[in-house]
Amino acid sequence: MRQNLVLQGVRTTAYTHSEKDHIKYGARTAAGTALKFGAVRSAAADWSIYPVGTVFQIEGNPALYVVDDYGSALVGTRTIDLYKPSLSYVSRWGVRRVNITILKWGSFAKSLAILKPRENKAPHVRKMVARLEARSA
Repeated sequence: MRQNLVLQGVRTTAYTHSEKDHIKYGARTAAGTALKFGAVRSAAADWSIYPVGTVFQIEGNPALYVVDDYGSALVGTRTIDLYKPSLSYVSRWGVRRVNITILKWGSFAKSLAILKPRENKAPHVRKMVARLEARSA
């Protein structure tokens, strides 16, 4: 896929590791890394749309975001969930439509390799696996 693709009006939300539905995972991503919030920040998305490892920047924001997480509410949507270190940051972000520049596309193959062993654990994972397998067929 093309690098430096600008996507306009992408719906973004925010999440944190202390939310009820994330507590069991701690401050770790679905890719197995620590959640990041600094010059490089974690983001969650549907990996069949934005594969793991996708790096992007939000217009007007110097931070780089890397897709290293996913969430059940994101599957089948083009929404990107941005990691924030606390609930107050999450509340301040709310829901925003932003322009993003894809600096590097991640890997659909790596996404599938991570998700395939998990497909029997949750319906949203099965959906992403099915979409990823259809891409590679």
